[in-house]
Amino acid sequence: MPDALRQFVEMRRDGFVQLAGLISLALVVYMALVFGRFLVYWAGSRHAFRRNRPARPGDPAAFQWHLVVPCRDEEAVIAQTLAGLRAVAPAAHLWVIDDDSEDATRDLVLAAAGHDPLVHLVQRRRPHARIGKGAALNAAYREVSASLPPGTDRSRVVLGVVDADGRLDPGTLEQVGNEHAMGRADTGAVQIGVRMRNAEDPRPLAGRGRTANALARALVRMQDVEFQANNAGMQLLRRRTGSVGLGGNGQFVRLTALDSLTAEEGRDGRPWPERALLEDYESGLDLRLAGWRLTHVTETNVSQEALVSWRRFLTQRTRWAQGNMQCLRYTGRVLRSPHYRPAGKAEVLYTFLQPVVCVLLVVLTPMSLAITGAGLVLFPEETADFQLTYGPWMAVAFVLATLPMVLWGPTYRRLVRPDRSRLTGLLWGVLVWLYAYHLFVVAARAAVRMLLGRNGWAKTRRNAEKVAVGAPTALES
Repeated sequence: MPDALRQFVEMRRDGFVQLAGLISLALVVYMALVFGRFLVYWAGSRHAFRRNRPARPGDPAAFQWHLVVPCRDEEAVIAQTLAGLRAVAPAAHLWVIDDDSEDATRDLVLAAAGHDPLVHLVQRRRPHARIGKGAALNAAYREVSASLPPGTDRSRVVLGVVDADGRLDPGTLEQVGNEHAMGRADTGAVQIGVRMRNAEDPRPLAGRGRTANALARALVRMQDVEFQANNAGMQLLRRRTGSVGLGGNGQFVRLTALDSLTAEEGRDGRPWPERALLEDYESGLDLRLAGWRLTHVTETNVSQEALVSWRRFLTQRTRWAQGNMQCLRYTGRVLRSPHYRPAGKAEVLYTFLQPVVCVLLVVLTPMSLAITGAGLVLFPEETADFQLTYGPWMAVAFVLATLPMVLWGPTYRRLVRPDRSRLTGLLWGVLVWLYAYHLFVVAARAAVRMLLGRNGWAKTRRNAEKVAVGAPTALES
């Protein structure tokens, strides 16, 4: 090192060491808080999961069912979806919202309606179409409302939202109508479980090699573990805290609950938030803030296809993360609401802040590594002392954050695939831990999109869609 540089470094040694120590210590404290809140949330989810008891089925004849299927270029799946819904709900009205599709979706729906009078097409055209799923659902709400004869008991009318590739399990309507769900008059909405029906597909990428298919199988399996284990535990915890979240697939809403939202100023005929990236979760917040009870039913599921492309997966999850960040504007209303208990408010804030926490870790971690690297070069003794003091604490925090994620693998194996070995369950748990790191990627991408003002609603392409080379992964409005 040249003499002039050595003198400059020596003069600023104390200041640099103090600054590096403060930043590194702040990161240690921050990581401890993040991991601590995660462990509390995980422990609550795990406890609620283990203490869950099945409910008795209700009487679906006590309700009038209207199943709503939003569609945008869904010719690859819509015919099978309508057939599946009719088999599970033979007396239900099926409302397909064609959001100005550019393929044969409309023709397929009209063909189905030609031999089934309970199938209805809700046709939307640009410029009012393709502005988000919430706007499409609002169009269906208005059509359903207009179709009901005078004197209809709207409290007995239930709208179910099913994705264009969704398939309801047999007995779904019985479970949604059970005494703990729609059987309670104060229940405004019910969310059922979600599972991935292609989790056992040995070759999710037909025509591709062994490595590509192995990665695709792992991605599909992790999505199934996420929904049937992690998310199920989270929803059961929310059921206890009174903060159940609604999803875009498998939510059932009482018509009078939707009516109560349209009565709010500026929302005539629009119970779902329009142009929202997470219109499903936001609609649940609106219902809870309006005083309605929300609950989650684990006794039945809606199945969907897990994404087999990592590129499409990251695009979808980026939209989810950005939508989650948009929900931060609800913070004040939730904290002031008399309808949320303290535990519910804490859970909602945990959910709101999850992407923000990930973004901060993405920013702080390389900063800390850079400071440590510079310290090891310039002031090796002081840096080594600091690392020996605080390094073990960071390692403990890392292990404590890893183990709970790994434990979801054996839990999933026991509940969903008991025919698989315990070693397989442990392997799935390790993959869950590695899979969880995608949250940092999508949170960072979502933050960049928000900074650039890119807030369009993007519909991720289906697995069955044939996409030309260079075509976009998602169709963005």
